[in-house]
Amino acid sequence: MRRESYRQLIKEAFKIQPVVAVLGPRQVGKTTLARTFNKDLDVSYFDLEDSRDLAKLDNPMLMLERLQGLIIIDEIQLRPNLFPALRVLVDNPSLDQRYLILGSASRDLIRQSSETLAGRIHYLDLPPFTLAEVRDLEKLWVRGGFPKSYLSESDAASLVWRQDYIQTFLERDIPNLGFQVPPRTMQRFWSMLSHYHGQTLNMSELGTSLGVSNTAIRNYLGILTGTFMIRELTSWFAHNLKKRQVKAPKLYFRDSGILNALAGIHTYDHLLGNPKIGAYWEGFALEQVICARRVRPESCYYWRTHAGAELDLLIDDFGIRVGFEFKYTEAPKLTKSMQVAVKDLELPQLYVIYPGNDEYPLSDNITAVGLQRYLKTCSL
Repeated sequence: MRRESYRQLIKEAFKIQPVVAVLGPRQVGKTTLARTFNKDLDVSYFDLEDSRDLAKLDNPMLMLERLQGLIIIDEIQLRPNLFPALRVLVDNPSLDQRYLILGSASRDLIRQSSETLAGRIHYLDLPPFTLAEVRDLEKLWVRGGFPKSYLSESDAASLVWRQDYIQTFLERDIPNLGFQVPPRTMQRFWSMLSHYHGQTLNMSELGTSLGVSNTAIRNYLGILTGTFMIRELTSWFAHNLKKRQVKAPKLYFRDSGILNALAGIHTYDHLLGNPKIGAYWEGFALEQVICARRVRPESCYYWRTHAGAELDLLIDDFGIRVGFEFKYTEAPKLTKSMQVAVKDLELPQLYVIYPGNDEYPLSDNITAVGLQRYLKTCSL
């Protein structure tokens, strides 16, 4: 899997900025992408999980200012104090340097990068494999898109890999980010969240179940969101409406394979037999659409009123607004809720995404379209 589209995005980003940050969960393929980005370039590579490379950068100016060409720094979240040095180096016109930095935490968790390298850095999120890349919907939905999980010899081997991944994430990755949360507590919290997939979040209910404060729940959720495990959708608030609108955030697991491992779903038959199959489809398809359209997290919302009208996903990106509903059904039909959403949110277009292959109109600006068919219209 060469992931050529992301290679091209990095090339385009370097035409604008001297520093490109590729962020995504651990084991998603960032290192492979970086090492094969452009074999014709002079490349220097530092892995901050390697104690020898970490020691080399104890005095970053001395080490880095003598280098030319492309410099890759992997697992940058382990040494965020490098950013001030990178700013000085990329501002030096006598140095011919570009930096490709890789991180397993979001820009919110690596705050120094956005502050110190403002105007010099471009961020690119690398997700696990997407349906637009691999095409096998059933396999991707069960195993998720982490390369070693998706490419395993069997569903059973994939499940073992994901269980090991979860354990390592809890016992090593979270402490490495500086968070002091007992692995067993985070394991319980993460497992509890699998029951909230596709639902609005009730902090008090979670806190009571876990026996911790709302502040602790918000902290745990921030960790999982900042490490790309959880997507938290903010509610869209339409100021021109007199209707009471729901304001609590909505929660989704970003990788269906991790969700399945925590929920005890091992095969496609298990998945289809799950009573929450509608929510599982919603989360899976929603993530595929967001990745394919390459929209920023802050441009993604959901909408719901206390009267029952709702919209699963509202994308408002640079003033371009489009709505999505996700229905696990053979043939979606027009509903009153869809019509209300289009009218109240002034949507030029609403797509109803379902598992089929066809595309057909439900009304003037509401269209039912199969997920894979819709993804073909998006440019990665």
